[in-house]
Amino acid sequence: MEYFGYLASIFIGLLLGLLGGGGSILSIPILVYLFKIDAVTASAYSLFIVGTTSFAGAIPKYSDHLVNIKTGFLFGIPSIITIFITRKFIVPSIPNVLFEVDGFIFTKRFLLLGIFALLMVLASIPMIRGRRDIHPGRKKYQALWVILEGAIIGFLTGLVGAGGGFLIIPALVLLTGLPMKTASGTSLFIIAINSLSGFMGDVLNSTMDWKFLITITAIAIVGVHFGNILSRKIPGIKLKIAFGWFTLAMGCWILIRETPL
Repeated sequence: MEYFGYLASIFIGLLLGLLGGGGSILSIPILVYLFKIDAVTASAYSLFIVGTTSFAGAIPKYSDHLVNIKTGFLFGIPSIITIFITRKFIVPSIPNVLFEVDGFIFTKRFLLLGIFALLMVLASIPMIRGRRDIHPGRKKYQALWVILEGAIIGFLTGLVGAGGGFLIIPALVLLTGLPMKTASGTSLFIIAINSLSGFMGDVLNSTMDWKFLITITAIAIVGVHFGNILSRKIPGIKLKIAFGWFTLAMGCWILIRETPL
């Protein structure tokens, strides 16, 4: 199964390069189910893999003037604060067994993977609908809402180890008026600083398998390079619909698999 895990890792970067998000939708299942890593450690590893790969993917986007640095930091700074607090203090304080009722055991693993799976289901809906673009309701730059959205996504990112690109991109378009392609490029930058900041909280709490992390990340970076190239050639709408169905199926599968019956 580990060989499949290494092979599948290239698709983490491929999705980030193509869509500006979605890397954690693959990274966490790969780490948990193919490499048999526990949910908390997998969420930490996912932050490093997705964060580093997103940074590598953001560099060519920046060269193409598709990254808005000002918006990236305005969104990212409150995210950095909440994600670090979540990874450093909140996640370690969650007990392994939250409660038990009539033989139903609600565990920390089920909480983290359950929230992650629900986010996957929510992420799949707009992709399956196949909306070609998101258009801002207002042209006014709504800085306060950008900061608030950044803090909320930082908490979710810290909790489950997901980059949150499917939430970041529409938020950037609707709240700042950025064009879709610029929002996707800026999303990679935000995911990078968010994820790596959250990972720092884990580094202070746990010992990391750096050889494994660097190997997986290097494979994913190869994928993001090809994703950036393909993003200029492949119609995004068909890709999003197909990936939307895959995300929905994966989210439902995780919920069924993890439900303690």
